[in-house]
This record gives sequence, structure tokens and C-alpha cells, in this order.
Amino acid sequence: MSNSTNTNAELLKFDGKPSFGVALPQALQHVLAMLIGNITPPMLIAGICGLSADDQIMLTQAAMIIGGITTLLQLFPVFGFGMRMPNVMGVAFAYMPILTIIGKEYGIAAIFGSQLAAAFVSIFIGMFIGKLRPFFPPIVSGTVVISIGLSLYNTAINYIGGGSGAGEDFGSPRFWLLAILTLIITLACNFFGKGLLKASGMLIGIVVGYVVALIMGGIVDFTGFTSAAWFSVPVPFHFGLEFHPSAIIMMILMYMVQAVQTIGDVSSTAMGGFGREATDQELGGAIKGQGICGMIGACIGGLPTDPYSQNVGLICTTKVVSRRVFTIVGVIMLLAGVFPKFSGLMATIPQPVLGGATVTVFAAITMSGIQLLKEQPMNYRNRMIVGIALALGLGIESAPQILQHTPELFQDIFGSSLVVSFLVAFVLNIIIPKDDTPED
Repeated sequence: MSNSTNTNAELLKFDGKPSFGVALPQALQHVLAMLIGNITPPMLIAGICGLSADDQIMLTQAAMIIGGITTLLQLFPVFGFGMRMPNVMGVAFAYMPILTIIGKEYGIAAIFGSQLAAAFVSIFIGMFIGKLRPFFPPIVSGTVVISIGLSLYNTAINYIGGGSGAGEDFGSPRFWLLAILTLIITLACNFFGKGLLKASGMLIGIVVGYVVALIMGGIVDFTGFTSAAWFSVPVPFHFGLEFHPSAIIMMILMYMVQAVQTIGDVSSTAMGGFGREATDQELGGAIKGQGICGMIGACIGGLPTDPYSQNVGLICTTKVVSRRVFTIVGVIMLLAGVFPKFSGLMATIPQPVLGGATVTVFAAITMSGIQLLKEQPMNYRNRMIVGIALALGLGIESAPQILQHTPELFQDIFGSSLVVSFLVAFVLNIIIPKDDTPED
């Protein structure tokens, strides 16, 4: 057997030791697949919270650093924190609805204060995941994921229009052109591309949209990039910490929801990469790892993380599970996080381009929720649980004045469609007798 065959075989073993030349291309493929997904949420949150260009760069830096730390911790567990399986971790789009509500209401400091408190609770969720898992069947988790996707559409459309800073230019034809072009290129790569081209569809779409924006002129602002340093690390507690009861409760519920999604991603990795079911120890370790890194992130400006589904898909497709490959991924993310010029360049991406690209992500989140629901029969019981949960959640969020006679804390918590949909689906699933009869 040739040395080339041997080193390629090492890619398919967790403790395999492929050569650096073989491992690096595999690692770069994973970095390209997660890059835009990791830097977009902090850029969106920076816009929502009205942060300066320098703060936006720091928020993006921290996203790369905390993604790298979490990825490495999952590979090399410490005291049960981490799952000892490959995956690429990064800032989660799923948290965006809750982060948006908290950011608009209280500001960036409240986001990190609630994240710190909720991440601590998340560790206990990971410790008892074996007992908690039956309370989150696909009918509950699928409803929540659908609600997450639907809640994000408003963010995408606002960015397509140019964002909050567009003023009277909001919705101008050139913004629409950029967004639609980015969307078309992204979809073309996803539908007709193969391998790396398919995995990097959103990145390619953004690059094309960015180039066109440069040609148009007057859209791309390089102020933040030129003023950014070449090397620095995020300043601990730069954004501060504020603790508001309603924000903490919402974030705890979101960590509970995200734990369900983590179970799905880790289970997919175990089955697709190793051909077996994930153990409760691995699931609990993954959630605890996210929890402790969430606490670290709150201190340095890194938003909450989760496993990236697109990278799970790459693992399932290529069967590459070598820890050496994913260690390189984590190190590249850390290096990108300490070079502000990189984050400064990312911050110059126009908002309409980001909006056009993220439509595909938000749509994929919604459809993954529908796919989860299909794991249980859609009989009358399950259809009603999903329908009522979404109706109340989306209905209350669209008409928040219906809560005007309730305490302010109640309004803050239950003004989110995600929170309402989750709680309604969770409670109904418990109190309505179980029914596994086939679909009506």
C-alpha cells in the first residue's frame, strides 16, 4: 500500500495522523464552510446595538477566537467539558432572535450579562442531558427551529434594504440589485456546484456581491479597515456586563433550545462520521463545552456558539474525522481572531450583500425544523401542538400590544415568538397523551 493511501486512510480515523500537506486542504474546506456563518451574527448584532466600527471589529475578532476555543475544547475535553469528537463550532445564528430583542431593549452589555448567567445554567443541562432528553422530542425541537428561522426573516429583509443606517436610501434599487445578485450566486453554487464549490456557496456569493459593490462605488466603507491594528486581542469586559432578569430568562430558554439542536448535530456527526449513535457522555460533554465557552465568550465579547450544520454535512460526506484536521481548523480561527485587519476587512461587507446571503441560511434553518417534525407522525395531536405553538408565538410577536396590561418582565419575556412557541410546544407535549398513530 502506498504512503499516499496510508495517509489518506489516517483522515478517516479520529486519532489518525495524516501529514500536514494532506490535512491542511481538508481543514481549509471546513474554514471556508463556516467563515461567513461565524462573522455574520456579530456584524448584525453590532448594527442592531449601534456599535462603532472599532467595536464591530472587536466583536468579529472575538467570534473567531471563541469559535476556535470551542472547536479545540470539543476535540480535547477537559474535566468532562467537550465531547472528544470532531466538529466546527462557531457563533450561532439560532440565538439571533433573542440577541436582537435583548440588544434593542437593553444594549450589548445585557447580551453578555445574560449569556454569562445562562451559559452557567447550560452546564447543568449538559450534566443531566440523559434525563432531560425525553422532554425534547422532534415535535418540540422542530417547532422551535421553525420559529427561529421565521423570526430571522425580518433581519434579512432589513439588511437587504440597506440596514438601519441607510436612511432615505433604504430599499434603493442598487441595494436590491446587490442582494439579489448575491442570492442568485449563492443558490447557483449550492444547486449546481460540487465539493468545495458547493460548500463555499455563500462565501462565493458574498465575494461576487462585494466586488460589484466596489464597482458601483459609494457603498463600501474602508474607514474601519484602515484604522484597525495588525495585531491585538479582544479586551476582557470591554463591552461590560449587565444583568436583567427578563434577558437572563430568555437566554436560559435559548440555551435549552440550542441544547436540543446540539444533540441533533452531535448525533449526526457520530452516525455520519463513525457509524454509531452518540453516547450520553458525548452529548453532555458537547453541551457543557458550549456552556463553559459561552461564559468565556461573555467575558471577551464572543457570542454563543454551536456546532455548524454545514460542517457536520461535510463530515458526513467526506468521512474525514481526524482530530489533526480539526485542530488545524481551530488554530486558523484563533489566528484570524488576533489580526484585526481581517475583522476590519469583513466589516466592510455591505449590508445588502449580507442580507442576500443570509436569506439562504434562514431558509435552511426553517426547513431543518420541518425535517425534524417529519421524524414523528403528523397526526392530529402533533399537528395541533405545532400549529398552536407557532400561532401563539408569531401572533403575539406581531401584536405585542396584547401584553400591555401585563407586568413589564412578562412583556419582555413573552414578547418573543421563540420563547412562546417553545414553552407552548413543551407544555402541550407533556400534558397531551402521547399518540404515535400514523398521519391522518
